[in-house]
Amino acid sequence: MPRRLLAGASIFTAAFLLFALEPLIAKRILPWFGGSSAVWAVCLVFYQVALLAGYFYARKLAQRELFRSHLVLLGAALLLLPVGPGERWRPHGADSPAALILLMLSATIGLPFAALSATSPLVQDALARSGDETPYRFFAWSNFASLAALLAYPLLIEPSLDVRQQSFWWSVGFGLFVMLCTAFIWTRREVAPVAGQGHKQIMTTQPLYWFALSACGSMLLLAITNQIDENVAAVPLLWVLPLAVYLLSFIVTFGARSIYRRWLWLRMLAFALAMLAYAAYDITAVLPIQISVPVYLAGLFIGCVFCQGELYLVRPPKSQLTGFYLAIAIGGAVGAVFVGLLAPQIFGGIYELPLSMTLIAALALMLTWQSGGWGARLLWSGVTLAMAAVFVANWLAYGENALALKRSFYGSLRVVQSPQAGPEQIRTLFHGTIQHGSEFMWPARRMQPTTYYGPDSGAGIVLREWPTSPKRVGIVGLGAGTLAVYGNAGDTFRFYEINPQVVQLAREYFFFLKQCAAKVEMVEGDARLSLEHEDEKQPRYDVLVLDAFSGDAIPVHLLTKEAMALYSRRVQPQGVMAFHVSNNYLDLVPVVGQLAAEAGYQCLEVRNHADKENHVLAAEWVLVTKNSRLLDNEALRLHAVAVPERRDLRIWTDDFNSLLPVLKTPEIR
Repeated sequence: MPRRLLAGASIFTAAFLLFALEPLIAKRILPWFGGSSAVWAVCLVFYQVALLAGYFYARKLAQRELFRSHLVLLGAALLLLPVGPGERWRPHGADSPAALILLMLSATIGLPFAALSATSPLVQDALARSGDETPYRFFAWSNFASLAALLAYPLLIEPSLDVRQQSFWWSVGFGLFVMLCTAFIWTRREVAPVAGQGHKQIMTTQPLYWFALSACGSMLLLAITNQIDENVAAVPLLWVLPLAVYLLSFIVTFGARSIYRRWLWLRMLAFALAMLAYAAYDITAVLPIQISVPVYLAGLFIGCVFCQGELYLVRPPKSQLTGFYLAIAIGGAVGAVFVGLLAPQIFGGIYELPLSMTLIAALALMLTWQSGGWGARLLWSGVTLAMAAVFVANWLAYGENALALKRSFYGSLRVVQSPQAGPEQIRTLFHGTIQHGSEFMWPARRMQPTTYYGPDSGAGIVLREWPTSPKRVGIVGLGAGTLAVYGNAGDTFRFYEINPQVVQLAREYFFFLKQCAAKVEMVEGDARLSLEHEDEKQPRYDVLVLDAFSGDAIPVHLLTKEAMALYSRRVQPQGVMAFHVSNNYLDLVPVVGQLAAEAGYQCLEVRNHADKENHVLAAEWVLVTKNSRLLDNEALRLHAVAVPERRDLRIWTDDFNSLLPVLKTPEIR
């Protein structure tokens, strides 16, 4: 096999495996950390840092011309197969989820990831040393393979294979890669470094420019990923879209015929930033998915094409190829660390997107100030000021009428109180743009059920009309604690909440828990893990409410066959499980219906209408039970809807769940 063909095959296989591994591992550990979208953000941080480690290793190895020692690293990586963390890594109430995820990934996939990421720069450097004139084209080839893997995962791999099967076939692919890479290494001929031609000498400040461009592109990637995943779903389908767009920007700029023309893309960048500013300016706006996702992805693509296109224009001679890639990796890692790890610690709100937009506009201003006329300078001065204004507007909006701002691994929280005093004054807990409970401040109305938990909601009817007293109720997801209004003297209401900040805000700013007549118990940590570890002798629940939101996303690991088996052991034989499935983007009713049928339960969907006067929102609940008398309740029947049967839908398990079959198109509001 010709050496150039072997090089292309090695690079393609390495990149494909690298980006097939990313969603596979994130999906595997997602249930261990409450299904939070922050899992993917922290994984992206690890991937960028591990990529930097691989590029640094490639740089040092290329400088010393010890290419064959790469075989030692590949052999060591083979010892870690099959890939992925085992059950012993499963956390038990981790105080610092981000740190644990980074440690887990470093220990279990760090070596294979570094070996794969180092392959492309090492092979390109070897080709450059042998006189190849187009090694940078292999960078586009590498990103094409990465893009193919990302698109194949949600469309082909995830719907067809469970997690264990994915891990097995990935390990087989890694073995194939080792053989290809070994074949290339043993056919390599040592050739003296070839001086680059047709490029200017590297300026002292040029590596800083490479770093800034790469960091801004990485920041924009993570900021838009957070913007999309925070309010939709923490599932690989939506994870991969921004990353796929990011990779596409490298393909079109580093390809055989780069499409980047500075004068054209600067104009497109101004338009893209204006689009993103429109989408990000109002933090309370919830745009329909068919508008928001295309706007965010288009803005990401144009912004990244600008960053990667400039990188391509200022690329160094091929003799400096590994140093160039190292600078890009450093920038990418710093941008990812800032958005994924530092921003949640230093910001109360989610300000990363307008901040990233401001920095990219500032880069464009600096570029046009050096090479453009006064018209371009004035334009980009205005654009930069406009992006800074959006940043300031976001900052002020998060603080408007806010009694508290909190942010952590699990997302951004706000407690907002309407300014007018009197019977209509209301206090609301927001997670992102989604309400997690509201309470009237007027003393006579404080214990009035609101939002998704009104008297005619599925959970409201069950708790209000439960036939026996006292009742024992388990509630997964605290929010503001609204469901506590249904507690009577002698009842026990046990809340499960993964985010300690939610518990703090519910106790400090709302009266639901304080004035509840029932005994209130609080269990902090992931509900499923907590339920698994509870004493089997503990009394079972009459009602178990599943209401664990993260923005508009419902953790998938609470809607699997294994989870349903756990709930069955914790609920009385004639008890009921109430699943809250209100969602703008996912049709979860048939998913719950399948789980119920598989476990031998009956189920009923209950929908209630909105009541603006009493601040009640329209909600969808699915009640799962073996209690036929309960399902014949007149109030339930009044709001009942038959659960549709979906024969094309495969039952969700911990190892298999796919979002594609349950996506729905919401109405444009």
